[in-house]
Amino acid sequence: MDHVAIMKKSWGLTGKIPDGSKTIESRWYRSRRRPWGRIKKGDTVYFKNSGEPIKIKCAVRKVVQFAALTPVKVMRILNKYGKADGIENSQKKRFYRLFKRRKYCILVFLCRPEKVGPFYIKKAGFGAMSAWISTTDIGRIKKRS
Repeated sequence: MDHVAIMKKSWGLTGKIPDGSKTIESRWYRSRRRPWGRIKKGDTVYFKNSGEPIKIKCAVRKVVQFAALTPVKVMRILNKYGKADGIENSQKKRFYRLFKRRKYCILVFLCRPEKVGPFYIKKAGFGAMSAWISTTDIGRIKKRS
């Protein structure tokens, strides 16, 4: 399975993937949403900043899912995995404020980062605000020039 992770450019996390300083992609939700239960070891995740083309891909090494989160559990996850998620210690409080009310967290452990493309995708049918897309083949949603 192929996945596209659409990132907030202002967070500056995408650039940390190719150099290996970000080895985990986390997704925090109030309810179970994609890629919950759909991503597994061996899948491929393509990364792009919102409004930009895909430029990076990684293989999935492992996936860990957390449910029934509380603010205390959120802080434990950030303390344990934040650095690998590309979150600097100085940013931890900011991300805690963003995630403390979330009930679900997915940690996608990444390996073999590789620069690709750049190429754009067609998001039609996935929802205009979708920040994660799962497809059987990335070629099916690649925009042709």
